[in-house]
Amino acid sequence: MSFAIVPVGLAVLCGLVLVGLAVLRILDRRAEAREWRWLAGLQPFAPAHFSAALVADIPEQARRYFLHAIAPGTPLLPVTQIAMSGQFSLGTQARPDYRPMTARQILAAPDGFVWAMRTRGGMPLSGSDTGRWTRFRIFGLIPVARLGGTRDHARAAFGRFVAEAVIWAPASLLPRPGVRWEAAGRDTARVTVGRGELCQSVDVRLDAVGRPVEVHFERWSDANPERQYRLQPFGAVMSDFRDVEGYCLPFHVEAGNMFGTPAYYPFFLADVEEIRFPSP
Repeated sequence: MSFAIVPVGLAVLCGLVLVGLAVLRILDRRAEAREWRWLAGLQPFAPAHFSAALVADIPEQARRYFLHAIAPGTPLLPVTQIAMSGQFSLGTQARPDYRPMTARQILAAPDGFVWAMRTRGGMPLSGSDTGRWTRFRIFGLIPVARLGGTRDHARAAFGRFVAEAVIWAPASLLPRPGVRWEAAGRDTARVTVGRGELCQSVDVRLDAVGRPVEVHFERWSDANPERQYRLQPFGAVMSDFRDVEGYCLPFHVEAGNMFGTPAYYPFFLADVEEIRFPSP
């Protein structure tokens, strides 16, 4: 009789665990949806329109970036949504283990972002990354990463979405209090963005016509063998520029840690499927 009770008890326990994981997934998705709605709501109701006068007082390299990225008369919409597909590495430089991925993202620098991703093949990974948390699970249920709520996490996330704003949300980086541009080379502009105690500088290298073909910066990260947070190179290369509602933006991006060093390899290879600017 006691032997029969054991498997029943295990079944009940497993059932409770599965229910708990399902409830946790539902709560996470609700939090993700709330964050997305809040960021979308930051889009201005009556946006100003771009003109060269708005960037007349910044260095030539930065002017070149904006004059290429935003056409005159374009509504200045700082909140950007991106749908993408591509490959995401779950391995190392020696064995990248790239998996097909799809993702959707909202950027609203300097306030925040949401990147919701899922992979296919093997043990599928899904979840979201934001300025507040990193939450990923396998098979849509079992948590394998659940981080956030620390200064280290916030600092690392801030660096990421300032760099991605350079790539996909130029209207969010027009000069104003908290956003400063300077020259960092003949064809390189540097933007420094601050919000509260967070501050991040990102260098953007331009080609002859002003396309931002590369971003790089020192990112606060624990993506190293010691798993210790420290500043280390991060960067991305961009290509396939297309016009979207008055903005000229890249539709192919490759990014990774240790950019510009022998240890670099792109763990993120994305092909953009759609870019849009949500209504407030």
